Amino acid sequence: MEVKEAEPDTTMKKALLVINCILLSIGNCGGPLLMRLYFLRGGKRVWFSSWLETGGWPIILLPIACAYMYRSRTQPTSKNKLFFMKPQLFFAAAVIGIIIGLDDYFYAYGMARLPVSTSSLIIASQLAFTAAFAFLLVKQKFTSYSINAVFLLTIGAGVLALHTRGDRPANESNRDYVFGFLVTLAAAVLYGFILPLVELTYKKANQEISYALVMEIQMVMCLFATGFCTVGMLVNNDFKVIPREAREFELGETKYYVVAIVSAMIWQCFFLGVIGVIFCASSLLSGIVIAVLLPVTEILAVIFYKENFQVEKGVALALSLWGFFSYFYGEIKQNKKKKRAPETEMPSVPNRLESV
Repeated sequence: MEVKEAEPDTTMKKALLVINCILLSIGNCGGPLLMRLYFLRGGKRVWFSSWLETGGWPIILLPIACAYMYRSRTQPTSKNKLFFMKPQLFFAAAVIGIIIGLDDYFYAYGMARLPVSTSSLIIASQLAFTAAFAFLLVKQKFTSYSINAVFLLTIGAGVLALHTRGDRPANESNRDYVFGFLVTLAAAVLYGFILPLVELTYKKANQEISYALVMEIQMVMCLFATGFCTVGMLVNNDFKVIPREAREFELGETKYYVVAIVSAMIWQCFFLGVIGVIFCASSLLSGIVIAVLLPVTEILAVIFYKENFQVEKGVALALSLWGFFSYFYGEIKQNKKKKRAPETEMPSVPNRLESV
C-alpha cells in the first residue's frame, strides 16, 4: 500500500528544503575534512571513523522531543505520541541502517587511504548511480534540465580526475591505493542505491510521512548503522586502542576527543539533510546537492590542508554550479507549467439533469 507524504504548505515546504540543504552542505563539506584531519594527525582506526559518521544519533532526540512538546500544545493528548513509527517502517529503516553502516566503513576506509580530493571525486560519481537507481526504484521522471544537470556534474567530477595522480600519497603502496580506490567506488555505488531506497521507503510506508516521522527514520537508521560499526569496533579491539591513540594524537589528547565529537555532530547534519531533502523533493536532488558540493570541499581542502589549487578545480566548480542552476531552472519552469495548466483547461459544462 502506497501512502502519500503529508503535504505542508508551499512556503513551509520551501523553508524546510532550504534548511535541509544547509544541513546537508555543512555535513557534506565538514564531515570529510574532519575525518581526513583524524587520519592525517595520527588516527588509524577505520571502524571508529565509520562509527563517528552515525554515532551522534542521540542528537536527533532533541528535535523529536521539541516536536512532541509542540504537538502536545496544539493537538489533543489522545492523538499526540512521542514516536509515530509503525513496526513495518521501523524494520525498513533498520535494514537501511545496516546498509548505511557498511557504506560508512567503505567510505572511512577510502578516506584513510586516499587524499580528500581523490576520495571526493570518486564519491561524486554516486550521482550517476543515484539517477539510475532512482529511475529503477521510484520511477524518477527526467527532464532535459535534470539530464543536463547530471551530465554537467559528472563532467565536473571527471575534470578533477585530471590532477589526481599528483595527489597520490608518496608513502602509499600501489596495492593499498588501488584497493582504497575500489572500496571508495563501492561506497559511491552503495550510497547511490541508499538514496532512492529511502525515497521508496517513504512511498511504500503504510502511514502518513511527516517531517517528525522523517527525524524518527533518521534516528533508527543511524542507530542500526552505529550498532553495525560497534560490532566492527569490538572485533577490531578499537575500544582498547582509542585511549592510547588519543594520547599519541599530534594535536593533543583533548583535541582528539574534540575532533571526534564535532565530527559526529557534523555527520548528523549530513544524514538529516539528506533524508530531509528527499522528503521535501527527491533522492535525485539530494544526489545533485552532494555532487555540487564536491568542488566546495576541494576548495576547503586547499584552504585548511594547503592542497594545491589547480585550474581543474576552478573549472569543476563552474561546471557544478552550472549543473546545479540548470536543475533548479528546470524545476521552476515545470512548476510554472503546472500552475498554468488548470487555467488553460476549458470549464466543464454543468449537467442539466443534475441541476434539476
